[in-house]
Amino acid sequence: MRLYYLTSAQFALSNIALRRVKISRFSDLNDPFELLAVDLKERGHRRIFRETRDKLNEGNGLICMSRSWANPLMWGHYGDRHLGIALGFEVADHVPSPVIYAKTPAKIPIDKATNKPILDPDLVNRLLRTKFHDWKYENEMRIFVELDPKTRESGLYFFDFSADFGLREVILGPRCELPISRVRAMVENFDPDVTVIKSRIAFSSFRVIKNKAASK
Repeated sequence: MRLYYLTSAQFALSNIALRRVKISRFSDLNDPFELLAVDLKERGHRRIFRETRDKLNEGNGLICMSRSWANPLMWGHYGDRHLGIALGFEVADHVPSPVIYAKTPAKIPIDKATNKPILDPDLVNRLLRTKFHDWKYENEMRIFVELDPKTRESGLYFFDFSADFGLREVILGPRCELPISRVRAMVENFDPDVTVIKSRIAFSSFRVIKNKAASK
């Protein structure tokens, strides 16, 4: 499937040159409900789920991607105010997981014998993927990565391009000032070929679309 990773022009060029993207940490994401999208009305459950959140964050990272690059909100929030770049990847179907967009926090299953939360794999999987419904505009898919401390570089972790995660498109944002020829030169040795285009805002809809004239 084709998925898109929006970032600043500076980071996009680094991603292309080094053939990798940065792995995000849950604790650095902009949603305070990450890993806490459950009903915590019971005071006794809060410590348990905060500890679970911290444990999941310690050993796991993720790559946040979108099914589309056409939404102007995505460019405004993640594409450096339309100055950035969207990288389009062909991702093996088994690799990403869809985000669950929920209007209310999930109910916690309770063990009747102990009266404690049941932290089974299904609930953990839901915690990893659930966001509040109003984030739905992101149309997000997530790639989860177990962190290996041996691969840490200056406190960061990276995910390499591969057969299951291959760069196929580069979309320059509507306000991106990079010469398209420069970006095309950076991907000319990629196999399969990578398409580079310039985008613009649409004239008759609230979308970002291909700028055919500037992409020649």
